[in-house]
Amino acid sequence: MKQHVRLVLCVVGAAYLAVAASSIHAQAVPEPLWAYAWSTQPKPGDKAVPQAAPNRNLRPNEDPQEQTKPRTVPASSATYSLVDVRDGHNVIDWFPGDHPAMPPIMKNGPASLGESARGCASCHLPNGKGRPENGPPAGQPAGYTIQTLRDFQNGKRVSADPRKPNNPTMAALARAMTEEEMRQSAEYFAAMPWTPWIRVIEAERIPEMELEEGNMYITVGKEPTELLAGRIVETPEDAYQANMVRNPRSGWIAYVPMGSLAKGEKLVDAGRCVTCHGLDLMGSGDFPGIAGRSPSYMMRQLWDMKRGTRNGIYTELMKPVVANLTADDLTAIVAYLASIKPPARAPTSSQ
Repeated sequence: MKQHVRLVLCVVGAAYLAVAASSIHAQAVPEPLWAYAWSTQPKPGDKAVPQAAPNRNLRPNEDPQEQTKPRTVPASSATYSLVDVRDGHNVIDWFPGDHPAMPPIMKNGPASLGESARGCASCHLPNGKGRPENGPPAGQPAGYTIQTLRDFQNGKRVSADPRKPNNPTMAALARAMTEEEMRQSAEYFAAMPWTPWIRVIEAERIPEMELEEGNMYITVGKEPTELLAGRIVETPEDAYQANMVRNPRSGWIAYVPMGSLAKGEKLVDAGRCVTCHGLDLMGSGDFPGIAGRSPSYMMRQLWDMKRGTRNGIYTELMKPVVANLTADDLTAIVAYLASIKPPARAPTSSQ
C-alpha cells in the first residue's frame, strides 16, 4: 500500500514538474503574435489601453455625414447608421430571426453599469459567433459559459499578452453581472447551434494584409504576394460587411500554413481530444466545442494555458495536454480544428 502511494505521488509530482517546466519554457519562447494581432513582442510594463465605454459620439477623424447616413445589408430589412452600429450599449440586430430574442444582458449589458454597460452581443454578435479578437460562445454548453464568466470574475482568465485590450473589459463586465444575467447569457448562447463561419485555406503566400494592432487582419491586396511564414491569418471575407457594419452573416477566411491540416489532424488524434470534447469535437457535457471555431481565439487560449495566465477547472485538465506542444504544433492543431465543418445538430441544451 505504501509503495502504491509513493508511486502515485511520484507520478503526480512528475506531471506537476513537467507542466511547471513547460510554463517556464513558454515564458522564454516568443509569443505567436498573429494570434494576439500584434506586430511586436510585448515589453515589460506593457498594459492594455482601456477600451472606451459605449457611446454615440461622432468620430472627429471621419465625415459626420458618412457616420450618420442610413445603411443596409443584403437580405435585411433593418436600417442603421455607423453611430448605431458602434453603440455597444444598444446592440443593433440585422437579422432578429436568426436567434432567440435578445435579453437585456445581450443587448444592453450588465444592469449595474447603467449607460456605460456593453451588451454581450456587441462583441460576440447577436448570433454568438464572435470575431477573431474575441470568443465564439454560440453553441457552447451553458455550464461552460457560466464557469468561464466566473473565471473572469475571479481573475483566472488573463491574457498572456498584457496589451490585449478586451481582456480587462471582459473581466469588468463579468464582475458586474448578476447570477441571473450570467444564466441568461449562457442559455442564450447555448440555444444556438454552431454552424460554418470560417473558410480555411492552406497557403504559402497570401494577399497583402493590414494589421489593426490588437484587433484583426484586413485584406488590402488582391494577389498572393505576402509570405504566410508559419502564421495563421484570419481576415473578413468582406471587410465592409463584417467590420464596418458588423453583418453577422458575413464570415471569415483563415489562411493556414501548408501541411498544417494533416499535421494538426494527427496531433488531435494522438491527443485524444475527443475524450472530453466529443466524437465530433462539438462539445460534450460541459466541455466546449472546438470544431470550426476561430483559430486565433483557440491559439490564444492554448498559449495562455502554457504561459499559466489562464486558469480554472477546465484549464487544469488542459495544462498537461499542452505542456510539451510547441507553438508550431499548436498552430497546426488550431488550423485543423478550424477546418472541421460543424455537422447539423440540435442546439446545446442548457445545464
